[in-house]
Amino acid sequence: MAGTIKPRDAKELRQAVEWALNDGVTLDVRGQGSKLAIGKPMTCDQALDLSGISGIVDYAPEELVVTLRAGTPMREVEALLAQRNQMLAFEPPDLGPLLGREAGQGTLVGAVMGNLAGPRRISAGAARDHLLGFSGVNGRGEAFKSGGKVMKNVTGYDLSKLLAGSWGTLAVLDEVSVKVLPAPDQTRTLVLQGLSDERAVKAMCAAMGSPHEVSGAAHVDGRTALRLEGVAPSVEARLKGLRDLLADAGAAMEELGTLESRAFWRDVRDVAPLAGMDGAVVWKISCPPADGSGVVARIKAQRPAARSFYDWSGGLIWLALPPAADGDQAVVRGALGGGHATLIRADEATRASVPVFQPQAPALAALALRVKESFDPKGIFNPGRMG
Repeated sequence: MAGTIKPRDAKELRQAVEWALNDGVTLDVRGQGSKLAIGKPMTCDQALDLSGISGIVDYAPEELVVTLRAGTPMREVEALLAQRNQMLAFEPPDLGPLLGREAGQGTLVGAVMGNLAGPRRISAGAARDHLLGFSGVNGRGEAFKSGGKVMKNVTGYDLSKLLAGSWGTLAVLDEVSVKVLPAPDQTRTLVLQGLSDERAVKAMCAAMGSPHEVSGAAHVDGRTALRLEGVAPSVEARLKGLRDLLADAGAAMEELGTLESRAFWRDVRDVAPLAGMDGAVVWKISCPPADGSGVVARIKAQRPAARSFYDWSGGLIWLALPPAADGDQAVVRGALGGGHATLIRADEATRASVPVFQPQAPALAALALRVKESFDPKGIFNPGRMG
């Protein structure tokens, strides 16, 4: 890579993209760089570093909206919201330690471009559901805006849904507005001990289908955890109802208070149970919740050393495997009845040799190619990262 371009504002960003377009220069688009190891390795002419376009533009706590620049670190956003007892409801994970970096280096825009969400995804939605509006530059060198600062702002194409999960391959954003929500007064977690994977998934699905408003359902190292949030009287009543519902599950139960619960769910959010497994290949598998235990069983039948845990009531599987030349992608994807698997952590050679993201059906791949050509016809943004 020849060098780094570091614009300081939206004007300089557009100028950088126009120069790259005119000179045929490819750009490695990055915020704080915490997720560079996700996706296929890229060989780009220049790094486009957005960390200089940083800072809070506007925060309206009474309107539940925050607007910020692209390079703003997540820790600054979370600290600001905590002052007013508010939060990012989709719980964007900090994958830095999992990927061999320090914690707290990611950006909110990076989480949005990856459409990343934590345990509350099952009740609050994904990152794309909280993105209200943005501005940026496409691969034609055109500045554009979409949405605004209120929920009902979409006319024509909903570009927020399109760009979320594009991993910086369609456009470069300089500013975003996202919805925030009040943080819960109390958090309690009901933990069932010693359930098998199959029984744990059944218990989580039963809890999620109940009227008790469960906001997190995970199974980690033999502990099946169900999170309840809200004001104290409501949490207590729902906790009792959940205990009664699962009384026949055949498991000992314990409760975690607010501080213990926050620590537990932060570890689940950040994939901490697998972060310390040096050298292991890590996969993120999404599937129907009821299928989760079967997917893991099929993988472990061929790879007994695999280690895993479940989030999203069994619909999200985090899986660690011993290093293999092909990342065992045939084993992992062959175990899927439906859903998709993403290679989150592996060495560069492995990421270069296998599909990192779930291969698309031909019709969908053709549609994705047309979208890419519409936004970035010369392929200057993150070329090859997703394919």
